[in-house]
Amino acid sequence: MYIRCTTIKSKQAGEPYKTYRLVETERVGAKVKQRIVLNLGRHFEVPQAQWGLLVNRIGDLLSAKQGLFPLALEADLEVLAQRYAAQILALRSQGESEAHSFEPIAVDTLELLRPRRVGVEHLALHAISQLRLEDKLCELGFNRHQLAAALGTIVARMTHPASELATLQWLQQCSGLGELIDYDFSGMGLDRLYQVSDQLWKHRKALEAHCYQQELSLFQMDETVTLYDLTNTFFEGAAKENTQAKRGRSKEKRSDCPLVTLGLVLNGDGFPRKSELFAGNASEPVTLQQMLQDLQAAVGSLVVLDAGIATEDNIDWLKANGYRYLVVSRRKQRCFDADAAVTIKDAADQQVRVQRVDNKATGEVELYCHSAMREEKERAMINQASERFEVNLQALADGLAKKGTVKRYDKVCERIGRLKEKYAQAAQHYHITVTHDKSSGIATEITWNKHHKPNSKASHPGVYCLRTNQTDWDEATLWHTYTMLTDLEAVFRSLKSELGLRPIYHRKTDRVNGHIFITLLAYHLVQTLRKQLKQKNIHDSWKTIRAKMENQQRITAVMQRADGKTIHLRKTTHAEPHQKEIFSALGIAAQPGTTQKTIV
Repeated sequence: MYIRCTTIKSKQAGEPYKTYRLVETERVGAKVKQRIVLNLGRHFEVPQAQWGLLVNRIGDLLSAKQGLFPLALEADLEVLAQRYAAQILALRSQGESEAHSFEPIAVDTLELLRPRRVGVEHLALHAISQLRLEDKLCELGFNRHQLAAALGTIVARMTHPASELATLQWLQQCSGLGELIDYDFSGMGLDRLYQVSDQLWKHRKALEAHCYQQELSLFQMDETVTLYDLTNTFFEGAAKENTQAKRGRSKEKRSDCPLVTLGLVLNGDGFPRKSELFAGNASEPVTLQQMLQDLQAAVGSLVVLDAGIATEDNIDWLKANGYRYLVVSRRKQRCFDADAAVTIKDAADQQVRVQRVDNKATGEVELYCHSAMREEKERAMINQASERFEVNLQALADGLAKKGTVKRYDKVCERIGRLKEKYAQAAQHYHITVTHDKSSGIATEITWNKHHKPNSKASHPGVYCLRTNQTDWDEATLWHTYTMLTDLEAVFRSLKSELGLRPIYHRKTDRVNGHIFITLLAYHLVQTLRKQLKQKNIHDSWKTIRAKMENQQRITAVMQRADGKTIHLRKTTHAEPHQKEIFSALGIAAQPGTTQKTIV
């Protein structure tokens, strides 16, 4: 074999250009003919001095012979040799029979090459097929290369969330996705992933609506419950080119970074109905009306909100527009009558009791809930804050009798004020007295008494209040509907930790939008898979499912026959028992990909 450079005249521009081909000679009767083995394209950039090394290495890979002096190529050249050898084998294997055969081989020549992961990719493609996402992308005008880039970047977000550069490397070097969709990612450029991100964002509304409608049809879901909440994620860098990057209250405690806010509307089964991006300093309450109006949610739908969005103005707007609501009350007063409460959950250490109060003045039902687990958590937090508050007060009091410490009355009061600000949750339950000598202005004693403030978290730990205009539901139904909000929090955790939503390294607004939307598309697929697995009593997180599936791979076994020819056999490894359980629950094959046999 050798590499031949050919000059061709462009049919469109009329200008000549060079293209490169891998060619081999073969004798046919009395004649010697040249046959093109592989078209290397016009962007082949290997220096001519290295062509011979590259061709020899490709020959070694095809024949599984190391030669008398095994070649030691530079890393870039070795990668190219393996890539071209794999492409030649794929071309030669097309149309060959997969029938079982017995071949005498030399066992000591057996080698295993090109391991590529396919387990998680197989699950992802199953979800893509169920949501008919590939059909929708084609309908939106995606060509073959754009479609492969879109599927690649979405599946990569599910499997290996990373930057575009790391995603491309993963598609080319680690994943067998290209084999499953019959596309060679080794020839794809980095710009293609950036371009498809912009393209997906351009069709956001159509894709979002399509995925949700497919999910409704697939699972026969009820649309009567609407969950709404916001979260934010932070940028690494100043993000000066992004108009939505603003300073705000970070839920990851990264207020030192600019933020962008994601608003998400879900149905009761945790599937996203609509998403919207807001500035990082967006006020939660003012976003609700815009989201529901854009969504055109059906009148009479039940909207479930947490306390951050459940302002009186929002509740009045929900009433005026015919929505039902179930919200966490923003009222700070806590009360709970254990004698009037009923138990709606009685698991070990997780008991929940609920007291129902029909408020005739407002026409609402108020549900005062007490959670044993929440009480334990809040008591621990209160005790820790109180302990730290008292330790600081004691240090300040002890300093009054020591040299070189703060003793002036006004400075002591200032220090106490700072402590109250720092430990506000604990300080509200303390009465502090500072005795001082008016003539000298020196504080002489600091004393304090602790009394729990009535109707507070300290006096009623584990108690919270729900309010609703859904007056004909019983306590258990209302409480279980409210707990759907915990599912929404789980969605945000999955987006951030499992699917790589945070942090954001992009600077431009469209690229940030595309990054977040690709994560949401990946979540649609993840939720589709997890919903089906839950129906089969498999309740694993996506992180756990991903870990279980990631070691299933496609591998090429290379061996020499007794007649000197080389067999290349590419096949997927057998699924482990825990993998078979997942495949069986989803009703898909346990060995993705075909078996390819090539004899060289």
